[in-house]
Amino acid sequence: MLTTNFVHRETVVNGLRFHYVEAGAGPLVILLHGFPEFWYSWRFQISALAEAGFHVVAPDLRGYNKSDKPQEKNQYRIDLLAKDVADLIRETGHQKAVVVGHDWGGGIAWRVASAYPELVKKLIILNAPHPAALKREMRTFTQLRKSWYMLFFQLPYIPEMALRACNYAAIEKAFRQEPVRQEAFTLKDIAQYKNAISEPGALTAGINYYRANVGYFWSNPSWFTETIPSPTLVIWGEQDRYLNINLLEGLDRWVHNLRIERIPQASHWVQIDAHECVNELIIQFLIEV
Repeated sequence: MLTTNFVHRETVVNGLRFHYVEAGAGPLVILLHGFPEFWYSWRFQISALAEAGFHVVAPDLRGYNKSDKPQEKNQYRIDLLAKDVADLIRETGHQKAVVVGHDWGGGIAWRVASAYPELVKKLIILNAPHPAALKREMRTFTQLRKSWYMLFFQLPYIPEMALRACNYAAIEKAFRQEPVRQEAFTLKDIAQYKNAISEPGALTAGINYYRANVGYFWSNPSWFTETIPSPTLVIWGEQDRYLNINLLEGLDRWVHNLRIERIPQASHWVQIDAHECVNELIIQFLIEV
């Protein structure tokens, strides 16, 4: 992990200021993080992809870390988040990008690929459900039980209080106890995540992703029928506490060119838990014609 080669930059797209980390030169790869994370979640991928000959851009998504944090809940709807990414791709001067997303970043990546197919050369998803598969599985007890926090996050104030309690103990527990690989997150790593989510407005912004999209998600039936034309790789850590493995079933109905790679000994934090395997799978997929 060669963080000394990372360059920190800022740009304004879609009316907001975004902080991002950049490395390498070549075809563009955009890395989109999830909750409660920031660009640092791609620390194992940035250098590997740059060394493999790619121009890597890992932004702090809207509301996170050093990027702007609109206060209104509706400013975190998925279509705005996808437009952020589309505008960022154009801002780099590239005509197309490989879009890689994990967790909420994966949700945004699915939307970018369906709404802006002309910008997406290839799509890579890490432990993030396609909206149609999520809608189907949310009718099952197994996924409902795992998704209880999505409903909890609809409440005002209380989720922020719960996550902030005891110096973000719940977040630290998720990073320390859920990975399959012991010490996947070091104490230094966890401190970085706590610092990022402690930025003024960042915690509420991250929770607003859920508040803005749960109802909005169900009211947009077109999301469940749109197909993904880009070649797509789905990497899935099978020991995911939050997402049912059945979410992988039937994806070929919505994705024309699909490959699924399961990693049995990896958690929801798959790009950290099994970073060497993930890097190998991503680079292999990208260099294929």
